[in-house]
Amino acid sequence: MTSGAGPQEVEVKLPATDLADVRRRLEELGATLEEERHDESNDLFDDAAGSLAGSGRALRLRRAQGRGILTFKGAARFTQGVKSREERETVVGEPGEMEAILERLGFRRKFRYEKRREEWRFSDCDVALDETPIGDFVEIEGDPAAIRKAVAALALDFASAIPYSYAGLYARKRKEDPALPEDMVFAAPPR
Repeated sequence: MTSGAGPQEVEVKLPATDLADVRRRLEELGATLEEERHDESNDLFDDAAGSLAGSGRALRLRRAQGRGILTFKGAARFTQGVKSREERETVVGEPGEMEAILERLGFRRKFRYEKRREEWRFSDCDVALDETPIGDFVEIEGDPAAIRKAVAALALDFASAIPYSYAGLYARKRKEDPALPEDMVFAAPPR
């Protein structure tokens, strides 16, 4: 979506107790699978003072399916439970080089989070099924009215919408359990 402030991300994030059930509902409702389940690694960058995070903004370098995506996210606003914020993205041909450029500009990686994501198109919305080290989530992005319709059609509870980013969710989990690692990453597979 776009507005005078530039491209907007408009979404809700909901906890999911059973992603297989959500997937089944998407299939039954005729949704289109856009991206098979895949691994993502996301690095958040900030300056030494933490001015991006401190102002609610984010600079993210995502690596997934052999490509990189650099994303800037503005401060979030909430209207009737739906989060919206400026979002600007571009594909990056060499993620390692982009990371080097960010570092030369004074940005450092502050946090890494991983997830396994599957992407669907349903009812004028993008629907992501996310498996993370701290639980499963469904993100629905689109027009606020379409989001509400999709949430209802998928038998999800709009009242359970979470206002936090994955970084924010993980920071809250680490307060509950300080033994968690600094980054939200999957445990290494046993050898």
